[in-house]
Amino acid sequence: MKDRKAMNAVLLITALIILLPVIVILIWTVTARWPWPGLLPENYTLRTVKEMLFGSNSLIEILISSVVLATLVAIIGTVIGLMTARATEIYRIRGRHVVGTAALLPLIVPGTVFAMGIQVLLIRMHINDTIAGVVLVHLVVALPYCVTIMMDVTAAAGDSLEEQASVLGAGPLRSFIDASLPQIMPGILSSASMAYIISYSQYFTTLLAGGGKIKTLALVLVPYIQSGDRALASIYSTVFVGSALIVFFLLEAAIHRLMKTES
Repeated sequence: MKDRKAMNAVLLITALIILLPVIVILIWTVTARWPWPGLLPENYTLRTVKEMLFGSNSLIEILISSVVLATLVAIIGTVIGLMTARATEIYRIRGRHVVGTAALLPLIVPGTVFAMGIQVLLIRMHINDTIAGVVLVHLVVALPYCVTIMMDVTAAAGDSLEEQASVLGAGPLRSFIDASLPQIMPGILSSASMAYIISYSQYFTTLLAGGGKIKTLALVLVPYIQSGDRALASIYSTVFVGSALIVFFLLEAAIHRLMKTES
């Protein structure tokens, strides 16, 4: 009984630590003036809502741009991660350990150094300030996570079921789709969700690769934070976190549904 009460207390404290900042941000979205040490704002306003909906930055266009960009990164990154995992864990190519180590290199190089270096490469390839350039940069950042997740999942699943399907007369593609794909689908969704969130939250790399022409929520949000406009920063932060959580919960629901189907 004492252990349960202690656990409930810890959970309550954890929930408060998470929820209190969220509540403060929500209050700031409609705050005109909130001087210290007041517990509540002195004045409220809908300026932030009007600015977000009817201002110079179209919220719908920015949301669509952010979602499309992050979705492309999630799909391409997961496909590359899956192919890499199949090559290293199933087909056992030579130098597979080198491939696994090389996949982690983007995490070792400082983000600022990487972004400035790849900007020169994008200019020489004539894809700077384009969606293709931004997707390429985000892919480099997200790939270590995609490759690592898919390698672990593929190694755990193995290829025994594919071998049995092949013995029964199924071709390589059919064996993979019917035997292995259902097993690794939770890993695929986990890889996609990780790549999506990473791409969705990129600011500096998006700014350099997109040249300010490719607008995302993160690109619009950060300047408001730096300028000290807490109200606008709060309302864009709310949209940013809320839209990311919606996608995350949808992916989590898909993972749980797949796991229940398999069981």
